[in-house]
Amino acid sequence: MKQNKLFKDQMGRTVRIPFPPRRIVSLVPSQTEFLYDLGLEEEVVGITRFCVHPEQWFRTKTRVGGTKQLHLEQIRKLQPELILANKEENEKTQLEALMLEFPVWISDVYTLQDALDMMQMVGEITNRKTQAREIIDKIISAFDQLRTYTASIASVYTPRVAYFIWYRPWMVAASHTFIDHLLQCCGFQNAFAHLNRYPRVHELEIQQANPDIILFSSEPFPFQPMHQQLLKAVLPEAKYYFVDGEMFSWYGSRLLYAPAYFEELIRQIIHEGNP
Repeated sequence: MKQNKLFKDQMGRTVRIPFPPRRIVSLVPSQTEFLYDLGLEEEVVGITRFCVHPEQWFRTKTRVGGTKQLHLEQIRKLQPELILANKEENEKTQLEALMLEFPVWISDVYTLQDALDMMQMVGEITNRKTQAREIIDKIISAFDQLRTYTASIASVYTPRVAYFIWYRPWMVAASHTFIDHLLQCCGFQNAFAHLNRYPRVHELEIQQANPDIILFSSEPFPFQPMHQQLLKAVLPEAKYYFVDGEMFSWYGSRLLYAPAYFEELIRQIIHEGNP
């Protein structure tokens, strides 16, 4: 008979989980990719329609709705022994409904350390501690290299950046977000650090914030050149870049690739600022 073990999640909740869990539903795209990298091919039975990595899972695993609009009956049919969720990405009321029937482990990630802690804990829960440790060590090494690089150019490189995530209304990533933490890792100053979470900002506020750099994220809103032209009327002197939102907001094993992406972006910004 399978033994139940008690694990704390990142909300401080104690969750009783069959160990190791053999039927896992992931409600978080970045954590789904991490489960794949842990080698949990057979154990993961359900994912969301936004869990696009790895592609073969996206094509073959049962999809249980979107992160904000879960199909609870579909999840129930899968009879999960573990549901991996996230405080920000999933709806509280839906998670509470699932908690009445299944073990729901919730992550809460705002910093790189939070992400590393999540990976370590998920590795323990799924009996993949060694594999998780290998991924974590590689991420730490990659961010150490990024930190060394940004420290070497800090005296000449401290741009004020606005990171846009939505249009109509304009919305940005402000303080107390994982995106803001990674902007800091890049040596950027968040022009909207005085605001919290993901605020709506009007054109006058954008003008007053006066960022040097505008970053248009590839997700959740698909920004196009027309949006750059709209903001240029407000901030004609700013530099504009379309960036990979997964690199700035996914907190699973995609962090393996983020530092190299950031360094290349920084080099591009510096080169264009000093022709």
